[in-house]
Amino acid sequence: MSTPSPDSIPNYSSGDIAWVMVSTSLIFLMIPGVGYFYSGLARSKNALSLIMLSCLSVAVILIQWFIWGYSLCFSRSGSQFIGNLDHAFLRDVLGGPSVGSPKIPDLAFMIYQCMFAAIAPALAIGASAERARILPTIVFIFVWATLVYDPIVYWTWSPDGWLMKLGNLDFAGGTPIEICSGVAALAYAIKIGKREGHGTEEFKAHNMSNVVMGTAFLWFGWFGFNGGSALAGSLRAVMAIVVTNISAAAGALTWVLIDYFRTGRKFSAFAFCSGAVAGLVVITPGSGYVGPAAALLFGVCGGVACNYARHLNHLLDFDDALDVFAVHAVGGVLGNLLTGIFAEQRIAALDGTIIAGGWLNGNYIQIVYQLAGSAAGFAWTFVVTYLILWVMDKIPGLSLRADAESERLGLDLSELGESAYHHVESHLARSKSLSEVTEISDNEFNKEKDLFSTEHCPSM
Repeated sequence: MSTPSPDSIPNYSSGDIAWVMVSTSLIFLMIPGVGYFYSGLARSKNALSLIMLSCLSVAVILIQWFIWGYSLCFSRSGSQFIGNLDHAFLRDVLGGPSVGSPKIPDLAFMIYQCMFAAIAPALAIGASAERARILPTIVFIFVWATLVYDPIVYWTWSPDGWLMKLGNLDFAGGTPIEICSGVAALAYAIKIGKREGHGTEEFKAHNMSNVVMGTAFLWFGWFGFNGGSALAGSLRAVMAIVVTNISAAAGALTWVLIDYFRTGRKFSAFAFCSGAVAGLVVITPGSGYVGPAAALLFGVCGGVACNYARHLNHLLDFDDALDVFAVHAVGGVLGNLLTGIFAEQRIAALDGTIIAGGWLNGNYIQIVYQLAGSAAGFAWTFVVTYLILWVMDKIPGLSLRADAESERLGLDLSELGESAYHHVESHLARSKSLSEVTEISDNEFNKEKDLFSTEHCPSM
């Protein structure tokens, strides 16, 4: 057997590989974080279904990514619009240098990008909370990833993609993740229709502890989301984490203050969590291109814009159950445009990357490139997502929406046969029949919870 020459052995960095693997794990943690965030905002009878859908997103995307997702996004040859199937079933994806960086192997880059692909549909399906059937959602995730997510990733991050060649700057997913998921949520909300009682009932979050915990998972995992996008344990990765934290903090405080003066001087945990997520979303495309001062502005702008974007639900008369469009689509577009203004050559150069910079560096055309990327991602996502949903709804067995009785019962029991809470199941067990159960209110849930706590968890 011949010995390979030293020139043929890839010069990998073990530190960079380790950081990418840690970042992969951090992003994985974000996905149940999304589930808990959404679960807490929903009513108790639908809490488990939203956690389950986030977990299903990981499983479905892992299979899709293995079959052809990674190849469509990052094959080494292809058109300007989509890759090919050279790496289908992960063929020839092992120890060669990756498309993203010659310092890490293809296999490491593949699994890191798989986590990005898994979180995008997990975010999008929040808009259809409390009324979307599980089986059609599973099918939707697979098809949507293939026809919507994969092409936009290729445009944005593949060396042959048309947005990459144009000069669009997107460090960690302003268009492929945030705009894609937010606009898909809008299409889903419009197609599936409003929840029963929308406009007449008040849909309150049933468990703010879950919302806070989900936010903590998201914030923590975003270090791998933005910092890991440097694909190296470099100073640029450190800067990405620093600006991510600053933007999240600024977004949280901004949203809290807006609601403090609007709602009678109350410091809302919901406002804090929503603002933190908005700040994280807005900084995502610019996290590897801007410094701390700009990050503060990103967070403030995100907190203001996403807060007021929630009113689009009422103005345009659609039911985005968990404000996915307001936070992720609006925040993603805003982040792209701010990146076009504040991107700096000196920040990108922290790891040797050379860019023309944004408006502040005198590169005024960058704002046009950012606008082009946002518009293309928005239009493609909405049109193709709506078409996917329209076709699926015509196929027997894949109708999108649960029937009225299932919605009143709650998707946990009607779709999963399980409940997130013993108290809800106990309430149903004492009912004469499921057909008599029209709705389990959160007031009833809280009474059951208090009774259970008194009976089984007496104070010491």
